[in-house]
Amino acid sequence: MRETPEELDKLQSLLDSSLSGSTAHLRSIVEGRTITAAQLSGVLTGMCTLALSTVTAKGEPRISGADGHFLHGRWHFGTARTAAKARHLAARPAASVAHLRGEDLGVFTHGTVEELNPLGAEPTADWRELLAYLKDHYGDEDAFDWDREVVYYRLNPHWMTVYAPDLDKLIGT
Repeated sequence: MRETPEELDKLQSLLDSSLSGSTAHLRSIVEGRTITAAQLSGVLTGMCTLALSTVTAKGEPRISGADGHFLHGRWHFGTARTAAKARHLAARPAASVAHLRGEDLGVFTHGTVEELNPLGAEPTADWRELLAYLKDHYGDEDAFDWDREVVYYRLNPHWMTVYAPDLDKLIGT
């Protein structure tokens, strides 16, 4: 868990406001079957496979997989700079992601992506910290050029909800 108390407070506020503003149908499924921001941050460690939804220039939805990393209360993910999803996100930065673990966990997030390592421009202030984390996770081998071949994003969420009916199953007790 890498979240500060302030980041956890912000995430908890987002989770609360997202659920309270949701439809009655969604609330009937999720209320009483969710977890706190601190619990969520403790569960979402390491790489989490994401279903990433983007939109084409024609307004057609596209879904693909991405390696997600939940850091500082937000999803981070990358792809090849030549991937279709990179083109979609460059033109239309709104995105949705879902992380599912069978019937035990569903994390659903809508927001806008921020490119962390733009080609030919200054990276975000925290790119080097994220890069160090990624190299530690994936290995520091020179399999590819982290700055030129891959693009990384942070999903800045405006809506997020969690379905987790049994926390004990998630933490392995």
